[in-house]
Amino acid sequence: MGNILSAKNISKSFDGVHALKNINVEIEKGNIKCLAGENGCGKSTLVKILSGVYTPDKGSINIEDRSYSCLTPITAIEEGIQVIYQDLSLFLHMSVAENIAMNKMIYSKSKFINWKEIYRIAGEQIDKIGASLDLNAPIRNLSIANRQLVAICRALSLDAKVLFMDEPTTALTKKEVDRLLSIVLGLKQKGISVVFISHKLNEIFEVSDSITVIRDGEKVGDFTANELNPKSLSYYMTGREIGYSRYKKTYSKDDKILEVKSLTKKGMFEDINFTLKKGDILGITGLLGSGRTEIALSLFGLNPFDSGEIIIDNKSVNIDSPTTAMEYGIALLPEDRLTQGLFLESSAKFNIGATILDQLKNNFGVIDKNKQERISTEVVNNMNVNNKDIELHVKKLSGGNQQKIVFGKWMVTDPKVFILDTPTVGVDIGSKSEIYDKIQENANKGMGIILISDEIEEILANCNKVIIMHEGKIIKYLDEDDLDNDNVQDKIFEIINNPLGRLEDE
Repeated sequence: MGNILSAKNISKSFDGVHALKNINVEIEKGNIKCLAGENGCGKSTLVKILSGVYTPDKGSINIEDRSYSCLTPITAIEEGIQVIYQDLSLFLHMSVAENIAMNKMIYSKSKFINWKEIYRIAGEQIDKIGASLDLNAPIRNLSIANRQLVAICRALSLDAKVLFMDEPTTALTKKEVDRLLSIVLGLKQKGISVVFISHKLNEIFEVSDSITVIRDGEKVGDFTANELNPKSLSYYMTGREIGYSRYKKTYSKDDKILEVKSLTKKGMFEDINFTLKKGDILGITGLLGSGRTEIALSLFGLNPFDSGEIIIDNKSVNIDSPTTAMEYGIALLPEDRLTQGLFLESSAKFNIGATILDQLKNNFGVIDKNKQERISTEVVNNMNVNNKDIELHVKKLSGGNQQKIVFGKWMVTDPKVFILDTPTVGVDIGSKSEIYDKIQENANKGMGIILISDEIEEILANCNKVIIMHEGKIIKYLDEDDLDNDNVQDKIFEIINNPLGRLEDE
């Protein structure tokens, strides 16, 4: 069909550091291209240049038969380039119709609110993707999946020809992912080019026609999807072989650290029972909304439960706050590092020290800055954070490096029980492998770990026992023998996606 957009010899530096070096990318009309690479490789910088947010230091951008040395956001929109960022940039207090039609109404310089036109625009775009949404519903009442659809419709309302989608499936269930990927394939059939950015390799191969790999700001190569497989793509992205070794518990003592008995919180979870021993990595999986995160918050004192018992080291305890949880040796890596796990406007040093302020105080109650710097430097080195500058604000780090800071800042508390809620969401494959190594390394030293994830591959790589949840209840326990079965992955998928059938069997 020919190229609709091409970038030639694009380079960009920030403070003397090369973010992109002579990048060439071609996007064909009606083609789904994956832009692949680890966090910090330059993908986001390239997208911002192609959408007019950044000005390249050199290079040119060609759109059909027009050439630009740089684009402005307005010019990019006029040329049909749209970007859907991870945060979706929607107005939560406004309706579906208003969010979809607003940009088009502003772009048309309409001086008056024409509600009939707003509803027409919104309805037309929703029909275009074959979705069903209440035009009057406030965005805040929608699921993340439906917000994603609103963002797509908003882009289409401005006659998008090239649609960039940055990690669009991060917070979606398997069923929602399938629906979104089906819509993406539908856009392709309408001649719209989609640039798909994802760390989930199965999704990349499911929808992509072509893959461009970037590493350390340089293009490694352009490939058709059928030229690669997950192993070769991982190698091109990282420059090394990536393999996830299956966790086998080696810690010899059989001491119980944590026991949960009949834990219940009305409307969230019911009759939760499990035991965590030293060296255990207990996986908790199930669809989003199954009660996984709510249990984690209760164990950390953030979600008071109605009934039941938490036993630590054979003693019943009352955990009424995170401070109490930490006193009992419990740490929580939350599911959203940006809003729950980090002080984004503060340094790595500040974030790491935030969990151990009492340890950092000297005899006069003042923070010992030398001790703080020493511990922070140790964490950054131990977690292999790419940027070793502990004074750097964490908002400037890539997602994988941010997650390493969150992991490391809780490790310095020396927890007995470490709860990890979706620890590799939005993390590239290289950082994911390193985080897995740290999880297993600490379990082999006797730490008890609870790993919450909806990635079955992640659960199977790291856990020696698994709980499957549905609507707040545990519907299946899997022990080490169960996890050693060849068809265990298919079995878990079947239970998660057909929980009622599972319950009927039992």
